Amino acid sequence: MSDFHVYDTTLRDGAQQEGLNLSVADKLAIAAYLDELGVGYIEGGWPGANPKDTEFFRQARTALDLRNAKLAAFGSTRRAGAVAADDPQVRALLDAQTDVVTLVAKSHSRHVTEALRTTPEENLAMIQDTVSFLVGEGRSVFLDAEHFFDGYRADAAYALEVVRTAAAAGAEVIALCDTNGGMLPPQVTDVVGEVIAGTQARLGIHCHNDTGCAVANSLAAVEAGASHVQGTINGYGERTGNADLVTVVSNLQLKQGREVVEPERLRQALHLSHAISEVTNVVPYSRQPYVGASAFAHKAGLHASALKVDPDLYQHTDPSLVGNSMRTLVSDMAGRASIELKGKELGYDLTGQPELLGRVVARVKELEQQGWTFDAADASFELLLREEVTGDKLDYFDAESWRIITESGDRSPSLSEATVKLRAAGKRVVATGEGNGPVNALDHALREALTDAYPELATFELIDFRVRILDAAHGTDATTRVLIETSDGKDSWQTLGVAPNIVHASWTALVDSFSYGLLKQGVLPRT
Repeated sequence: MSDFHVYDTTLRDGAQQEGLNLSVADKLAIAAYLDELGVGYIEGGWPGANPKDTEFFRQARTALDLRNAKLAAFGSTRRAGAVAADDPQVRALLDAQTDVVTLVAKSHSRHVTEALRTTPEENLAMIQDTVSFLVGEGRSVFLDAEHFFDGYRADAAYALEVVRTAAAAGAEVIALCDTNGGMLPPQVTDVVGEVIAGTQARLGIHCHNDTGCAVANSLAAVEAGASHVQGTINGYGERTGNADLVTVVSNLQLKQGREVVEPERLRQALHLSHAISEVTNVVPYSRQPYVGASAFAHKAGLHASALKVDPDLYQHTDPSLVGNSMRTLVSDMAGRASIELKGKELGYDLTGQPELLGRVVARVKELEQQGWTFDAADASFELLLREEVTGDKLDYFDAESWRIITESGDRSPSLSEATVKLRAAGKRVVATGEGNGPVNALDHALREALTDAYPELATFELIDFRVRILDAAHGTDATTRVLIETSDGKDSWQTLGVAPNIVHASWTALVDSFSYGLLKQGVLPRT
């Protein structure tokens, strides 16, 4: 047994998040990513409780090649009045053929009598019988003491007896669970310290985030002596989620100097966090500590001035340690230092060019006054910056006109048709596109018109479309801001457009999207 355990329960507890539904293939993919991160244990699910988890463990024996982690099967103690060796659910844990089995057991006396509907003495017998049986079958057993902190407040003597019984039966770790997520760090510190003093057992911690303190509570438990920490990637879990294991590990390693995973693996944290988000189909949280897109993003001009001198002045750690990077956001708060840093980030050296910097700052502030927001659209800002640096607007085509017709009936779905007239690569083109809405039709028509001149557009795909109404008090006459995200299958970029008309704003964002994508691929305007 290592000195410290990082135990991931994304595939079981995290999968209980509202709207999250993982297939067996999804779980196998996530397990491989977790192994790359360097966690010590991956809880795969509850074999015997549902067919999907049973199938996961069957396939995992041949489909997974874990280099760092051990797979754990999760289940409960035997039923009241039964014998562990004959209990089908306990047998299913053996059939999963994992080295580690994690059992959940009641540690709150009221839960024992009202939820399990048995006696406190029988609950202890269930723990002792199940743990000792599985240990006798050659399994390492961890025990999750459910509702431990609430149970300890209600009946400390019984909660402690649960820990002692499990440890005496052979459980290698007893994880104290803040199942309702209601604890605060000082309470966790006190309880963990008292339980260690009263039992001498090896303790773990399992926290939920209902008070927003799951990470802090996990760190408090470790500080008090727990040497096994449970959590989920990206904080997935029911209600408000579980402790975010990426944040917990980063804090332990980068702030407290505990090497709980190999440093090179921690440098993959952002990549793996986002890769798992792709599998779960949950959009990454931009403000997630350490690995969020905004975690090291600086907007205020005052910050940028200091960052030019030393990035550490406004950053709590080196973002590269978790695979992230510093970003400078361009907005109406921007000063020359912000623009200079952002230019450097985009590959433009603006050092010693105060006049150019002044022009860009003035233009950004003027556009933001009209509703533009470049901190959400780096691609549009780069096109603006390039135009100011080179003195040349990047025009891949000349648009003569575009129009849209939307047709609908009471019993038929609406259909939009867009016609685009433009000149590209020396030719005049008229193209028509249909779509389920005006922007979709415009996108199709523009692609159709540019296909011959720029076949590279075939790889572009619009993956997100957001609309914000500005000056809402003006009602339907309000200014509209459209933000578009486009992907070429490898990377994605965001562009925006602002206009009184939603379609006009969308046209501007689409044109910038295509222009930036072509520029990124090294394609220049063709005449």
